[in-house]
Amino acid sequence: MRILSASLTSGMAIRSGIAMVCALCVTVLSACGLPPLEDRPQSTALTTEEVATTRLGHVTETELTDHPGLTGIDPLADPLESFAARVDLVRTAERTLDVQYYIWRNDLTGTLLLEELQEAASRGVRVRLLLDDHGIPSAMDDILAALAAHPNVEVRLFNPFVWRKPKFIGFVTDFSRLNRRMHNKSLTADGIATIIGGRNIGDEYFGANDGVVFADLDVLAIGPAAREVENDFDRYWASASAYPAGQILPRARADELGELDASARAVHSNPAATAYVESLQQTTDVRRLVDGTLPLDWAKARLVSDDPAKALGTVPPEELVLPQLLAKLGRPTHEFDLISPYFVPGEDGTRYLTQLAGSGVTVRVLTNSLEATDVAPVHAGYAKRRVALLQGDVQLYELRGTAGATAQKYFSTGSYGSSGSSLHAKTFAVDSERVFVGSLNLDPRSANLNTELGLVIDSPELALRIESVFWTLVPKLAYEVKLDDHDKLYWTRQYGGETIRYDTEPNTTWFGRLSVSFFSILPIEWLL
Repeated sequence: MRILSASLTSGMAIRSGIAMVCALCVTVLSACGLPPLEDRPQSTALTTEEVATTRLGHVTETELTDHPGLTGIDPLADPLESFAARVDLVRTAERTLDVQYYIWRNDLTGTLLLEELQEAASRGVRVRLLLDDHGIPSAMDDILAALAAHPNVEVRLFNPFVWRKPKFIGFVTDFSRLNRRMHNKSLTADGIATIIGGRNIGDEYFGANDGVVFADLDVLAIGPAAREVENDFDRYWASASAYPAGQILPRARADELGELDASARAVHSNPAATAYVESLQQTTDVRRLVDGTLPLDWAKARLVSDDPAKALGTVPPEELVLPQLLAKLGRPTHEFDLISPYFVPGEDGTRYLTQLAGSGVTVRVLTNSLEATDVAPVHAGYAKRRVALLQGDVQLYELRGTAGATAQKYFSTGSYGSSGSSLHAKTFAVDSERVFVGSLNLDPRSANLNTELGLVIDSPELALRIESVFWTLVPKLAYEVKLDDHDKLYWTRQYGGETIRYDTEPNTTWFGRLSVSFFSILPIEWLL
């Protein structure tokens, strides 16, 4: 009994000690708050007069005059071309570069683009880099601190983590704030040309790796819409969630930028990356824009963007991005096509889509299959709504995990040894007239938690291009999801002129399907 009593006493002491340590950690973490923002430097976008003095302002002046109030649109579907366009846009800038991203990887493309930004700053371009702090690895802290020390570069972190390594500890004490992220993606040069869309900065977005490549879509926009994006960047840059890197990151070492240069040189000399780096020398759409040979689709384009205060949870529901988008897209009258990698319509979205379909509108959705998705819980949030959507006459298609080679024309996955593709484009087309291209997924996280950015473009040409994905590519790329006479799901695909049927989710394991079933019963839909 004495031994048992001693064991119990010892166990209680250990548990008490652990509890005290945990409480102390929470107290310490809670005490490490964010710094004040009163002394933050102020800066703004170029004025219209200043834009006109730049090279990009000169080369676009005539066409902008010939198309008053319209924006020149150039779709960037191929991943390599999209990255090369970013590189050339940075190289073309003369006055300012404003860069805003959710994810920035410390890999080949991330290193190359950081090096380009540094070189632009060294030739006198003012660089403002705004990154969501959740989307950058802690390993980049020293590099970003060194970059921010450059006299022409300012780096800010959106909604930053005070505890740097490991960052996830911050969720213990500040989950409600850190759960809200800046999902916006844009790169704007001299206030006149911008690239926006679904791509983050990382090898998987630009066909530079041997693994899964994200099939995605960006647009190069010239003119009024680019000015809107630039002014919106100013709003985020001056927001209460944007902290100068110097207030958050450790002090930069003197040799850190030299290490960035060395990393870039290593990339250029790496045989595995040689083909990719050399391919950047091809003529890009930005170079054709500069020499006057790029055909643009001139269209009315309107910005859809969250107020950055959404990250603080202080924006009224009616002012969030989804009501803005629906108002600017207008109610479809005959056709509504959605391409969304993370499609979690929830109860309200399911009702909206099925009511549209019930009114005679053709509603088609392309999202990731379970084999193609990179986030199984999100697939679970979608899977629980499939039967209701199909019963309401919504057509569902799921991208196959090995469909990349066939998607080359529209959502190209490159030719650098990719083993498969995962859908990442976020675009909607309405009535063969209007499209949305941007960062917004049709899910609760985009609607209520993360900030988002995109353009509604009145372009029948681009709308028809997106619709043609469903006409020509979907049968080759995707499974169609259907219901049998007993409301049981099955999947079909076309192969060699034949229709192949699957009665369980294709190319998945029982464990994967069990995981989806488990996640689908958890009360986490609001987080997805």
